[in-house]
Amino acid sequence: MPIEPNPDIVIRARNVTLTLGNREAPTEILRGIDLDIDRGTSVAILGPSGSGKSSLMAILSGLERATGGEVMVAGISYRALDEDSLALARRGRVGIVLQSFHLLPTMTALENVAVPLELAGAPDAFARAATELEAVGLGARTSHYPVQLSGGEQQRVAIARAVAGRPEIVFADEPTGNLDGTTSMAIIDLLFERQAAAGATLIIITHDPSLADRCDRILEMRDGRIVADRRG
Repeated sequence: MPIEPNPDIVIRARNVTLTLGNREAPTEILRGIDLDIDRGTSVAILGPSGSGKSSLMAILSGLERATGGEVMVAGISYRALDEDSLALARRGRVGIVLQSFHLLPTMTALENVAVPLELAGAPDAFARAATELEAVGLGARTSHYPVQLSGGEQQRVAIARAVAGRPEIVFADEPTGNLDGTTSMAIIDLLFERQAAAGATLIIITHDPSLADRCDRILEMRDGRIVADRRG
């Protein structure tokens, strides 16, 4: 039975599976995920390396297709969407922050934030990008290229880029994995601050229980399954 949309639930998943490899040697990555995530909440997906948490994020964010089951994000079912349609579905609905920043090296901080907005058709892309960079403490670094920024500054640019389009959901996959302890704390504070400012749902993929405890809800994964679901 198809998933029914619910305005209070921003992500719905039913019996989601992911299998890689070939028919003779399949590898099950996700094994029947059922999940509802309330709009405007913060959720940690916690688990060790290989538990399937990043693969689940990739499917929920529309970066990868599930082998089976159904995913509905912000009222849109991913079931029948091709790659181009998935990209359009993400636009304006999903922001993504990754461990490795993924800034374009030939663009300034301002351009890294503004160009995705321009591609989405925002008429005030550069003004909005400048406002977001100011909000993350980089108002004086807008003309700098990624190579001229520290790791923490690059992640601030990535956060500004993720929230500038006012998405309904922000995914953060190990957002402090490449940063030192002090910088990590500042980045996490900033991530929650910008989530609140955007009114977004925040989903953090992490192996760090102390980070997970800051979220409203914690989902623990093992071997491709959700094995615990508790409030933070």
